[in-house]
Amino acid sequence: MAHVRAHFPGLTLVLLGTLAAGFLSDHYGAPLTLMALLIGLALNFLSVDKRLSPGLGFASKSLLRWGIVLVGVRVTFGQIVALGPEALVAVIAIVAVTIATGIVMARWLGFDAAFGTLAGGSVAICGASAAMALATTLGEKRAGQAQLTLVLVVISAMSATAMVLYPILAHLLHLGDYRAGFVLGAAIHDVAQSLGAGYSYSTQAGEIATIVKLTRVALLAPVLAIVAAFLPRGEAGHGGAVIPWFVVGFFLLAGVNSLGVIPQTLAMSAEKLASGFLAAAVTATGLRSPLPQLLTAGIRPVIIILVATLVALGASLTAALLFVR
Repeated sequence: MAHVRAHFPGLTLVLLGTLAAGFLSDHYGAPLTLMALLIGLALNFLSVDKRLSPGLGFASKSLLRWGIVLVGVRVTFGQIVALGPEALVAVIAIVAVTIATGIVMARWLGFDAAFGTLAGGSVAICGASAAMALATTLGEKRAGQAQLTLVLVVISAMSATAMVLYPILAHLLHLGDYRAGFVLGAAIHDVAQSLGAGYSYSTQAGEIATIVKLTRVALLAPVLAIVAAFLPRGEAGHGGAVIPWFVVGFFLLAGVNSLGVIPQTLAMSAEKLASGFLAAAVTATGLRSPLPQLLTAGIRPVIIILVATLVALGASLTAALLFVR
């Protein structure tokens, strides 16, 4: 009981911060993860109180992992099959090229491959959620709190910008609904912004963007498994290639959801719970971040994420014009 009570102060602070972020998101249309991150950073000065450490650690790690598992309820294998073989291969190629770009740019600018994977993977898959998942798979020795927070800040800003600019670009290029939906689903970082941009273009574009984006979300689990498999022996506290349990949980829940046995009301509740857990993890990450390291990072991490974002957009446009009807 003493161990459980030790988590209360930190979890209470995370809960209040996440609820405040939810209020701002609901009433002003701001991205939930961005609001959670900004509130966490605003309360960062409280992290010097050691009584908060157990709760903050639990929220930023355990709640994150359960949130990733519950994200599986958003995905069915039928949705992925409905995308069609050419479009599916194109989405996989876009994700792979974007992650590779992040790694190459990171090495060129003096960072290691782990940071490149974190930056490129967050652009390629699902923004802040992917960044959190990749960071917990890589471990804090390879992806520290300062690096993660920096990626979250830049990703949130670029995703919000893309939600506004990419539909305008699609109109300028006179893309049809299907092609526009593919681009908006394949190139925009976060799920909410991707779907918002798609439905702002047209209803059909929104439906296509949803399928493409959820396909990218489904690729989170295999990417995490690959990252875990290629960690050097002894890195992240284990002696070999071990697939994280939350990756297995993601696949299992997606498989069960594909069978259609999960009631709609339960699926919606699980999706909301996943969003809450991920937002709480982001709030805790902001609270725990070492701000001095964040402020001295310079412009290089921003360049890495910006180049990966532009590559994802270019690859998505190319695939839409060549392979999508």
